[in-house]
Amino acid sequence: MKRTRVKICGITRVEDAIAAVSAGADAIGLVFYAQSPRVVTVEHAQKIMTAMPPFVSVVGLFVNASKAEIEEVLSKLRLDILQFHGDESVHDCEQLKLPYYKAIRVKADTNLVQYAAEYNSAKALLLDGHSEHMMGGTGQTFDWNLIPANLAKPIILAGGLNSENVGQAIKQVRPYAVDVSGGVESTKGIKDAAKIAAFIQGVSNADV
Repeated sequence: MKRTRVKICGITRVEDAIAAVSAGADAIGLVFYAQSPRVVTVEHAQKIMTAMPPFVSVVGLFVNASKAEIEEVLSKLRLDILQFHGDESVHDCEQLKLPYYKAIRVKADTNLVQYAAEYNSAKALLLDGHSEHMMGGTGQTFDWNLIPANLAKPIILAGGLNSENVGQAIKQVRPYAVDVSGGVESTKGIKDAAKIAAFIQGVSNADV
């Protein structure tokens, strides 16, 4: 049985990063989007990254940022992969010359087969809930039946996941990875170590 990878996104504190890694997270996400309650400065991101052990990926999340803005971050941080969570084109995603994945906010008429073909250079597609008012972090699930079988890209499933529903999500969708932020928080931007541990345990139980 393959193991479902886990990313804990929206890390804002060193202790939360350590809790995520200690519980078994494969990756942490740092948000560089000023309108997010989980945004971090480059300086604070440096402190979080310094506390990371080997073999844990650090993902930088950007929303419709300019190339110059992203390059400014990359000049100070050695991120492992970029997450584009806005309306970025394939050209926008490729111009930084780093591995990336593209977030898609899924609704009833979203053509995921077309997105997989269009963003062929992406390492994966991150599938999130759709909102007219927020780019992500909505805490809302979407209809997993909208995900076609055998999509041409690995799937990172996000959107409203928590320890209660992640097992069912994995059994239904069989994603490469799951991504959680609000579902393991006590308040926005502040993670709860017990919720992180319960979430990752839920993933492990589903993989059995």
